[in-house]
Amino acid sequence: MTGASANDGKLTAPGVDPDAKEVSKHPDASIPESDLSLAEIEKRRSHPVRWIVMIAIVLLGVVLPYWFGRRLAVNHTTDLMTLFSHLDPRSVAMLSWEVTIVGFVGIAMMIVDRAKTFWFGVFVVGLVCEQFLAGLSLLKLDFWNSTYVMYGAEARVANAANLGIIGAAMGLAVFAVVWIGLLVVIKKTSPLNILTNSWVSFALFIAVEVIAICIVDFGGLVTAV
Repeated sequence: MTGASANDGKLTAPGVDPDAKEVSKHPDASIPESDLSLAEIEKRRSHPVRWIVMIAIVLLGVVLPYWFGRRLAVNHTTDLMTLFSHLDPRSVAMLSWEVTIVGFVGIAMMIVDRAKTFWFGVFVVGLVCEQFLAGLSLLKLDFWNSTYVMYGAEARVANAANLGIIGAAMGLAVFAVVWIGLLVVIKKTSPLNILTNSWVSFALFIAVEVIAICIVDFGGLVTAV
């Protein structure tokens, strides 16, 4: 055959190896050249400034509201006692439980949802409200003595606020133990593995927290203190 050779029914130009594999050619590189190492690229993608700002906001949300609430408790005790006399301790316990739960939900949704900025805002709002109530009610391990010295007979309202916060924290601890236990006990191939699904776990968390506030409000704890 003139000007070409036959190879499995295909024509090959003269001087070209018929067994050579074709390699696609691109006129321009698809990945730009960079002097940065992989570690430096990952560092840029981690947004360290954003994390520093978020940590600073959280620290301010912990310190300032608690300080302000405690300052009000010390400098405006009589006014707070008058206010507390019109409040129902069960309602106050529910309120402090709710704002604490809002903070917990904000953290959880930051992990599972893409709208991280929004849920971080929800977490900060819950944190600020919880810390403010904690400052007003002088929350600490032996808060009963502190609240009685500060508020006298109206200490029951401050105690209820503290119990709401502690109840929410205890509910979170119980949920964490149960959830980790489910991860350990349930096999990945088991149909019960659905219990570790994100939204099922969230529903379980809410159920545990509802039980916790019911124990606080209707289990005699609020009236006992």
